[in-house]
Amino acid sequence: MSESLAGQFLIATPAIGDSRFKGSVILICAHNDEHAMGVVVNDVMAELTLFELLEQLGIDEPNGEDAPVLSGGPVARDRGFVLHSDDYDCPGVTVPVMDGICLTTSRDILEKMSSKDRPERAILALGYAGWTGGQLEQEIVANAWLTAPADLGIVFDHAFETKWGRALASIGVSPDRLQWDSGTA
Repeated sequence: MSESLAGQFLIATPAIGDSRFKGSVILICAHNDEHAMGVVVNDVMAELTLFELLEQLGIDEPNGEDAPVLSGGPVARDRGFVLHSDDYDCPGVTVPVMDGICLTTSRDILEKMSSKDRPERAILALGYAGWTGGQLEQEIVANAWLTAPADLGIVFDHAFETKWGRALASIGVSPDRLQWDSGTA
């Protein structure tokens, strides 16, 4: 296997060919010979906020600020994936992704997010992006994705509409140099 991409960004290019990922920035959380898994960090679900979701789950009286819920990808869209700072750990459930970022999928993290003991930084996504063994590598070779070291600021801030451009800029690529639609001759 090539080097693991866990802890890296995937940045969609015009060659992505899948409208669900146009303009996406994905944090790769796991990557090995059998599969790859990541969470889209810049696709806000307009119809749902963190407090609304917590209320639907019967988690009362959330503390702190309400936050957007992200569409983390097309797989398991009814399941929550919380990317958070490494100051929270649920043994046996929390998975380190990279320095400063962990992934937890249990109800415990949702309850923590509504308490005063919440992780310092956290984002909640419903669903994830997944690939079978070798599939992601093939997509990268086909220029559907660029890779970049993940940036905690880009992962956790709420300037969602600028994350794609900032992720590209982090590797020296100008978004205006990429063309999404091709013309005809």
